Amino acid sequence: MLNIRQTKHTKRGISMRITRGVFCDLAIWMVGFGLCIGIIFPFFAMALGVPTAVALRPIFITACLGAGALVAVVNYGLSRWIVGVRLRVLANGMNDVERNLGAVTFSGDLSRCASDSCMIPVDSQDEIGESAAAFNRLVESLSASMTTQAAVRSFSEMLTSQLEIESLADNALQQFFEHTGAAGGVILYESEGELKVAASRGVRNPESVAVSDHIMAVVRTGQRQIISIPADVRVEGVIVDFRPGEVIVFPITHKSVPLGVIVLAAGGSFNADHRALIDLLLQGLGLALNNAMTHDRLQRLAAVDPLTGIYNRRFGLGRLHEEFTRAVRTSSFLGVLMLDIDHFKQVNDTYGHLVGDRILKSTCSIVRSLLREGDIFFRYGGEEFVAVLPAASTEDLRDMGERLRRAVADSALSDGDRTVRVTVSIGGAAYPNQNVKDEDTLVQLADEALYRVKDSGRNRVEISK
Repeated sequence: MLNIRQTKHTKRGISMRITRGVFCDLAIWMVGFGLCIGIIFPFFAMALGVPTAVALRPIFITACLGAGALVAVVNYGLSRWIVGVRLRVLANGMNDVERNLGAVTFSGDLSRCASDSCMIPVDSQDEIGESAAAFNRLVESLSASMTTQAAVRSFSEMLTSQLEIESLADNALQQFFEHTGAAGGVILYESEGELKVAASRGVRNPESVAVSDHIMAVVRTGQRQIISIPADVRVEGVIVDFRPGEVIVFPITHKSVPLGVIVLAAGGSFNADHRALIDLLLQGLGLALNNAMTHDRLQRLAAVDPLTGIYNRRFGLGRLHEEFTRAVRTSSFLGVLMLDIDHFKQVNDTYGHLVGDRILKSTCSIVRSLLREGDIFFRYGGEEFVAVLPAASTEDLRDMGERLRRAVADSALSDGDRTVRVTVSIGGAAYPNQNVKDEDTLVQLADEALYRVKDSGRNRVEISK
């Protein structure tokens, strides 16, 4: 007896299974049906007028049974040829996807799982064609999912390798451009109560973006803004290098704390997948930006003297080494000035250390205001300071030293009803006017010139010759 099993129902109904092979079941049913037809056909023939003696002859019945079985076998062969081949194509496509997925897991090469290479043709409008179409849609969804996963992985790897705010933001913008179709953008971060430009691409005036009403609204509410610009609307004062079709403004946060804003512009519009990906990437960007800002604050604390706000000795000497190496390599000038506040101990003893601290900060503020943008100023120790002036010759040092000396001497600090005035003594040395082998010797020459000034009356400038 045949062991007929009833499988669990599907959405489309109930199927009767005999074996575990679909085509084997099909063959059994077809042969059975053919034999049934062979048995019934003699009686059907008699109903049509065929003599009973002929219709019931064993040879006629045998011929009918053979014809029914033959038709069943032919039908089975046709089904295997027509249906089986197409099912094999579908199965091979699934096997290819499975193998490619395994390869991608270890190699990370998405080209092997490109949707076009895994698609199978849809050449019918029946259940098999529908299955092929559903398979192709699955491949497309899988390809999109893997592309998103690769984008997130690449973005995460970039974030973990960056601790400088500007470098992090610039690389992040590049990733947003590659994965979202944006053509212009800017990343702003909060620093000392203001939004500063961390990176920009394709934006004419990024500083103006930081003060726009849309940016302020996003910072204030923490809600994104999407600005669509219809094609028939004329845009005045466009800040990007192309006419945008849509501009989106997303807040950058970490643990619900606002850190900054990202602005992205596209010639067309961002689709739902792009916006979802932006949301996904912003989660990692928020953490990375928070780490970079923390790193920046720690770097500043490590490099800055807490009292005066200028560089400390360790960081300043490191910068001096860099500038000296550059001067030697490019055969350019490099000047060093050493400043000492005259009779500073007496100021502390007379007015107290609080006033002394104010004198230190005031003197540093005066000197910094007169130095050039590329000059380096750091606290050498106590009331001694060093100014490093790239491209400054002996004469340049003398001129700058006199300007600094006069500016300090002409200033005054009010302490209640008292006025406190100080002067500075300045010594200097310049490379290559002084043929020295390293920056330490250059500082030593400037220090020796400073002590000659202090021994001869103070409040003067002397440059080593």
